[in-house]
Amino acid sequence: MSIHPQAIVEQGAKIAADAEIGPWSYIGADVEIGSGTVVNSHVVIKGPTKIGKNNRIFQFASVGEECQDKKYNGEPTVLEIGDNNVIRESCTIHRGTVQDLGATRIGSNNLFMAYVHVAHDCVVGDNCILANMTTLAGHVYIGDWAILGGGTMVHQFCKIGEHSMCAGGSIVLKDIPAYIMAGGQSAKAHGLNVEGLKRRGFSSEIILELRRAYKTLYRQGLTLEQAIEKLKAPAAEFAEVGVFLRSVQSSARGIVR
Repeated sequence: MSIHPQAIVEQGAKIAADAEIGPWSYIGADVEIGSGTVVNSHVVIKGPTKIGKNNRIFQFASVGEECQDKKYNGEPTVLEIGDNNVIRESCTIHRGTVQDLGATRIGSNNLFMAYVHVAHDCVVGDNCILANMTTLAGHVYIGDWAILGGGTMVHQFCKIGEHSMCAGGSIVLKDIPAYIMAGGQSAKAHGLNVEGLKRRGFSSEIILELRRAYKTLYRQGLTLEQAIEKLKAPAAEFAEVGVFLRSVQSSARGIVR
């Protein structure tokens, strides 16, 4: 264990033997930090917070602080962070509220660029990129492999589907289905995230089926109910179309149009 003598680690914190804590960082009593995780200087981590293996947390990040929701009244809610995440300078990631999950959950292999804010009760999957100054309000869900461009602002309770991409500076007021590119103020759908799917090894056949699904939803002048009904047959044949369909069906706020 490498804890700089000018770091403050409260009694009760659980720090893996090979974790590193830099100078002038503060680690609270209810914090658990896993193997290989590096906490740079001037980082504040409060708890209850559990951080997994091989994460890198850069200076001036605030991780596991109590949330800014006015309903929060000091309850022992938690923050859970997986493995291999990079949390860059001045990020803020808050714990949950008892009114929802009681937890904020971050998966693994994510990149949070500088000044990203993740509010209470958010869920971020795996392999996501949140570029500089992306702001997630409370109760937001981000699916695996999603990319949010710099300055994106996401409204409370919105869902961002798997493998979707949102342009920088967007204001997201509705749910973004899986595999979609969206952008604007407020964000609207702008096609399928074809380049991202190719980079992640999706076959040409699957990409074609997802193109057809996108056209069914957005280009054929159908009502949402009609589009959902029409998508059921290809969803039964192709799992990826099933993911797309479920991301539409599960929307509580309504999808971007």
